[in-house]
Amino acid sequence: MPIKLTLAGAIALLALAGCGSSDPPETPAACLAPASDYLEALEAAPDEVRLAGTTAISSCLVSEQPSGSLQTVGKSIIDAATELNGEVLRDPDPQTIVRLGYLVGAVQEGASSTGGIHRDLILRLDSAARYPGPDGKPFGAEFERSFSEGYAAGQASG
Repeated sequence: MPIKLTLAGAIALLALAGCGSSDPPETPAACLAPASDYLEALEAAPDEVRLAGTTAISSCLVSEQPSGSLQTVGKSIIDAATELNGEVLRDPDPQTIVRLGYLVGAVQEGASSTGGIHRDLILRLDSAARYPGPDGKPFGAEFERSFSEGYAAGQASG
């Protein structure tokens, strides 16, 4: 009889252990979209930006993100930043700079709670966003003002 109780107890413990979810959060489907979807959503910056109308960019970075999802999200984010940076180099329109700052702020906000797995993405994003172009000339004060406006908005609602 004691063996049956021990076996029953072990089964009950296993069942209880299975009730709690230890699975990492999944990457939202909207985040797996191409850079063009990110760029379209960023048109709303500095107001609230949502991919597919509902998904914050910051929620695209999740703890223990599988490498395939991380690569897809990372490529889209870096491609969007590279596109925005290129636009800024051609024509330093303040609204484009705000969108670029928003993207960086939102991504950094999302990465702040993922245990460092997005460190390389952040480094690549910063490089893509602040690439000075072939002449190497740093961006000026107007860039910094507009970028900071977007960055703060991205941190707050991104």
